[in-house]
Amino acid sequence: MTLDTFHFTPGMSLLGGLLIGTASALFILANGRIAGISGILGGLLRPTSGDVMWRLAFLLGLIVAPAVLAAFVAPVIPTIDAGPTTLIVAGLLVGIGTRYGGGCTSGHGICGLSRLSPRSLIATLAFMGSGMAIVFAMRHLLINA
Repeated sequence: MTLDTFHFTPGMSLLGGLLIGTASALFILANGRIAGISGILGGLLRPTSGDVMWRLAFLLGLIVAPAVLAAFVAPVIPTIDAGPTTLIVAGLLVGIGTRYGGGCTSGHGICGLSRLSPRSLIATLAFMGSGMAIVFAMRHLLINA
């Protein structure tokens, strides 16, 4: 196994982590809510009075922020080593796991762990372990079989 030094960006990764952590902390301090994307999006499916605008603003920010960044920095074009069928199945499995786990990676992995939630620790270990196992199986057991 070799390290891809071209895509190894610890400085940018650290900066990104700090920004996500700061944004999550500010969100919970300002709103008293966890910045879990699946919960924010799911709340729009069964909206309650006075609960729609902040959810739309949050989700709009997820779309607008990369567009604003692209005005200042050359956008990075991601390379996806999977076909459409794999991506669809993976997306469905993530959605099912989010419902069974009572939250998504941002809710459990960032906000829950920072609050020392045992439930979030178990959920994070489960989805990280599952992800690693599936990537290993897909790349080393099924593709070469």
